[in-house]
Amino acid sequence: MRVSVVLCTHTMERYDDCQAAAESVLAQSYDDVELVLVSDGDRDVYRQYESDFGDRDDVLTYCNDENVGLLESRNNGAEVATGDIVAFLDDDAIADEEWVTALVDAYEQQNALAVGGRMTPAWVAGKPSFLPAEFYWLIGVTHRGFGPNGDPSEPGVVRNTFGSNISFDRDVFLELGGFDDDIGGRQGEKNLQGGETELCARLRTEYNEGVYYTPDALVAHKIFDYRTDPGWLVDRAFWQGYSKRGMEVFVPESTGEESDFLGDLLFRFVPARIGSLIRSPSVAGVLQFVFLFALTAFVGFGYLYGMTVWGNR
Repeated sequence: MRVSVVLCTHTMERYDDCQAAAESVLAQSYDDVELVLVSDGDRDVYRQYESDFGDRDDVLTYCNDENVGLLESRNNGAEVATGDIVAFLDDDAIADEEWVTALVDAYEQQNALAVGGRMTPAWVAGKPSFLPAEFYWLIGVTHRGFGPNGDPSEPGVVRNTFGSNISFDRDVFLELGGFDDDIGGRQGEKNLQGGETELCARLRTEYNEGVYYTPDALVAHKIFDYRTDPGWLVDRAFWQGYSKRGMEVFVPESTGEESDFLGDLLFRFVPARIGSLIRSPSVAGVLQFVFLFALTAFVGFGYLYGMTVWGNR
């Protein structure tokens, strides 16, 4: 089973991190891996790809004619790929050397059409003491409460995993038309996200299949200093709430996991944190408890704002 890993970047400012991500793909323990490097319209990036990787038989390079955004770039990469499986990795991530092996094992053992794995944090600027693990999804990391039974250490079928650690049977991906590039990316000041959610909803509709989640397929996401800034996190929470409402419009059945998460948050995690604070009070524990409610509130504000934009459709 040949696996093509699509990796995209759009500017030389991110090239060093992209190169590190590419090298993590080329260092995989699995033998049959193809790396597809996509430049989103930047010829300098494409020339650097060619300079660094152009002499390798296991690397394909591609340049978009213009800047089209991440989702269309991923689609273009999947089009030129030659693998049986197409996997996606972001340019600020590092794949564990057993990542592809774990994905392939899941395909073979589960007869899956899509497989995703676990995102772990690589704290570039240090781990913030105030950020609760329940909201790690804001920084692109698998959060407390994720998974088929609310446990990220357990494998099983989920709606979708993060776009930096998700893969598909390539024929199925192409038959579905890939990611809908109208979903993701910036729309004015409104950061509507959820390309993976929408695609996986179509996978469910067309094939009655979800994404098989295997926690053994590990990818580390670099958490730069700006992602640990409280103001950035609050803003991110707001636009995530907005995106949830947008997803309800595009894909009405797509937000069930969010409802389950909210239930876990209120009736499972909050009581557990209160008990922990009573048993062992700490400044960090108090800060996380306060931030838990603050982030929940801003997700809610974003959702309500989304209702004014998207209406009650």
